[in-house]
Amino acid sequence: MEEKAAPMVEHKAGFVNIVGNPNVGKSTLMNALVGERLSIITSKAQTTRHRILGIVNGDDFQMVLSDTPGIIKPAYKLQESMMEFVKNAFEDADCILYMVELGEKELKNEAFEKRLTFAEVPVIVLINKIDQGQPSQLEEAVAHWKERLPNAEIFAISALENFGVPQLLERIVEILPVSPAYYPKDTLTDKPERFFVNESIREKILIHYKKEIPYSVEIDTEEFFEDEKIIRIRSVIMVERETQKGIIIGHKGTAIKRVGTEARKDLQKFFGKQVHIELYVKVNKNWRSSEQQLKRFGYKGIHK
Repeated sequence: MEEKAAPMVEHKAGFVNIVGNPNVGKSTLMNALVGERLSIITSKAQTTRHRILGIVNGDDFQMVLSDTPGIIKPAYKLQESMMEFVKNAFEDADCILYMVELGEKELKNEAFEKRLTFAEVPVIVLINKIDQGQPSQLEEAVAHWKERLPNAEIFAISALENFGVPQLLERIVEILPVSPAYYPKDTLTDKPERFFVNESIREKILIHYKKEIPYSVEIDTEEFFEDEKIIRIRSVIMVERETQKGIIIGHKGTAIKRVGTEARKDLQKFFGKQVHIELYVKVNKNWRSSEQQLKRFGYKGIHK
């Protein structure tokens, strides 16, 4: 008897975009799904400025995840550009993940609520941080979001503890359309190496500096040389005022040295080899309000 050929498994692929208010755990979720630290995770709001793609590959699927900045009312041109990334996330999605914290009940932007309500693609409301509340709170939250967004599915998760994340991954794969992969199967992200250097340095600044300093900073990696054993990096920390430059450097350079040391350790893990990093600080006045500067740092010319 002839053996029957195994049935062909259809390959699925699509774009899954994570949206929500600042600091609800979007970056934590993407890192949990991708298995790598692609997005900044700190306790401070507005840590994600760009739209970051992380790619999850399986034998029969490819999920292209997009971590977007938190939804805010823009106060200056940088934030306007950040909200463009969020707007675009609605336009090319095959599935939208709308993330809220346990206890959160409001969509702070009416336009986004309408988009979620009338979305033409599946919407999943993720109630995150359920490990921080009581079962009665979760029941109340599920009922609230079922009423608020009746067309959406509801998932309760803890992205940090990885609770509910494998089940969410399975459900998203079910939703994805039949399609060949969009990227080579060994691709982890669409961002270049310098992007992750910049994000690592900016993360350390978010952790160690207070008030307006972290939000006035942009990183420009001017040199990235890699050979077999070592990566040599030269990065400039841009600030808006002379006083901020002094704060970043710190007494006898101790503050900037700490940033460099911690970033180097993280980047050595990320790249899997030795890293040498040099940091400098320059004043770039009002860069957050300059369209020319924002374009230079990748905030303009957003792909649709």
